[in-house]
Amino acid sequence: MDDTARCPCLSGETYGACCGRYHHGAGTAAPTAEALMRSRYAAFAVGDAAYLLATWSPSSRPGTLDLDDDVRWQRLDILRTEAGGPFDDTGVVEFVAHYRAPTGRGRLHEVSRFERTGGRWYYLDGTTN
Repeated sequence: MDDTARCPCLSGETYGACCGRYHHGAGTAAPTAEALMRSRYAAFAVGDAAYLLATWSPSSRPGTLDLDDDVRWQRLDILRTEAGGPFDDTGVVEFVAHYRAPTGRGRLHEVSRFERTGGRWYYLDGTTN
């Protein structure tokens, strides 16, 4: 994705100034659970499975991750957050992610749990509604 394009997480920033800076590495880590959630959504949108695996907690990370190229992620709505700030070790983000697939439109409503280990946030797991 072009760094000057609008970020898929819909923060209002460009991809390069928002989630792209986390995806491209260079030691930049998301400072909050919500920022990590947004960057993970954007990684789904741009097809960055390596970033998704790298930001998944080692305690729950799958061995591989195959993304469906036919799914187009279109919008992210953050519904609520609990903790997950720069001084917390755990956090919760509830969101709805809207997508389009060959079978039609859909949405994923999830309550995700995050943990901070070694100063970095990781996705732990989620419950879908």
